[in-house]
Amino acid sequence: MKKPKFNLRSLGKRMTDDLAEVFAKADSNDLEKLCDALLHARRIACFGVGREGLMMQAVCMRLMHAGLNAHYVGDMATPPIGRGDLLFASAGPGHFPTVEALLSVARNAGAQTAVVTAQPKRAAKMPVDLLIYLPAQTMVDVDQKISVMTMGSHYEAAQLLYFDILTIRLLERTNQKRENMYTRYTNLK
Repeated sequence: MKKPKFNLRSLGKRMTDDLAEVFAKADSNDLEKLCDALLHARRIACFGVGREGLMMQAVCMRLMHAGLNAHYVGDMATPPIGRGDLLFASAGPGHFPTVEALLSVARNAGAQTAVVTAQPKRAAKMPVDLLIYLPAQTMVDVDQKISVMTMGSHYEAAQLLYFDILTIRLLERTNQKRENMYTRYTNLK
């Protein structure tokens, strides 16, 4: 059986071009607003479902490395949320029942809420104070052929890059060097 032609370089370029489009369309004011919310929060609770949840765990770790008091919802050591805190969640397709329920809990406890999403009109129906629009393809709009990537990978890859940009900006705004992050990196491995 003959193997089909495959060009790794070409497919990789298409994927990185797809991601470049996200950042060409993203609003830098949203990033600054998110920085403001994170820097003013007493504590930050991060949450996402599925693979988006993995990206939210990644940003939670980076927030901690940047010196912020960040925790992931569901971890045994996550403190209660309340006044002065921020629930930072992901809802790429605009809505997840679990995310909406946690946003309501946070709001009722007096916390602020922020959601990163690719579907801001849908996400705006949830109890959210700050919407961050990340213009990437999720599983709900795969038929639009925005990206060559499978399923929701375009959104998740864009999240990872966006969150690294967020971390760099937080370091700049708190007058830290990247080297400062290593002082908060675990030594228990």
